Amino acid sequence: MSIGNSPEDERPFEDPSEEAPFSIGRALRQARINAGLTVDDVSTATRVRITIIRAIESDDFAPCGGDVYARGHIRTLARAVRLDPAPLIEQYDASHGGRPAPTPAAPMFEAERIRPERRGPNWTAAMVAAIVAVVGFVGFTAFKGGDEGGTRSTVAEGTTPTAGTTASPTPKAEKTVDETPEPSDSAIAAAPQDKVTVQVSATDGRSWISAKDHNGRLLFDGLLKQGDSKTFQDSEKINLVLGDAGAIDLFVNGKKIDDNFQPGAVERLTYTKGDPQAG
Repeated sequence: MSIGNSPEDERPFEDPSEEAPFSIGRALRQARINAGLTVDDVSTATRVRITIIRAIESDDFAPCGGDVYARGHIRTLARAVRLDPAPLIEQYDASHGGRPAPTPAAPMFEAERIRPERRGPNWTAAMVAAIVAVVGFVGFTAFKGGDEGGTRSTVAEGTTPTAGTTASPTPKAEKTVDETPEPSDSAIAAAPQDKVTVQVSATDGRSWISAKDHNGRLLFDGLLKQGDSKTFQDSEKINLVLGDAGAIDLFVNGKKIDDNFQPGAVERLTYTKGDPQAG
C-alpha cells in the first residue's frame, strides 16, 4: 500500500451482482488492485495522467480525446497491470461503433500526388541566378565595348592604314618571328594627317602592352608575343603603357621611334597627330 492513496483505491473489487456486465474500467481497476499497484504507480510507469486513469477505470473515455487515444491508453494500462489488452480493445470497439475501416491506399496515394506541395522560396537558387545574371551582363558589356573599340580605333593587324578609310577587322593569321611587318615608304607617306597612328611590334621578345584612345577607352590590354604587331589609330592621341619597352619597336604616324628603350623597362607614352613625339 502506498501512502497518500485513498482507501477506495486499495479496497478489493466487490461485485454486488454476479451478473454485472463486463466493464473495461472495472477490469483494469481490479487488475491494478490485484497487482498491488496504486493509480500513482500506474501513472508513473505509463506516463498516463492520473485524471485519465481514474476516468478510464470509471468507463469514462471522453478525457482520452478520441477513439484512437482511448484504445492506446487501454492497451498501455492493461500491460502495466499485467492484463491481456485484446479482450478490452474488442469490448471498446463493440461498444463504440467498431474499429474504423482502414483507408484504402490508392485514394491516399492519389490525394498526396494531386495535392500541390507548398514550398518556401529557394533563396539559394535565387542568389545563384542573380550572380550568374550579373556576371553575364558584365561580360557581355565588356565584350561589346571591346568589339566597338576595336572596330573604331584599331587598324587590323597586318594591314597598312590608308587615308580616308576606316579600319576594319580581318582574320588574324599565324605569325613567326621572321614575319614581323615593317612599314614601307608608301605606308609612311599614306599615314593620315588628321589622325594619330601607332604601330607596336614585339621584335626582341614579348611584352605586355596597354593602349587607350583620347577618351580613355581601352583599345588593347594584353601580352604581345614576339613577332606580333598591333596598330592603333585615333583622332587625337594614343596612350601607351609598355611592360618591356626594350622588346618593342614603335612606329608613329609612319615613322620609327628611336628612344633606345632598355630591356625590362616600363614606359608610359602618349602620341598625338603630326610629328612623332612622346607626351
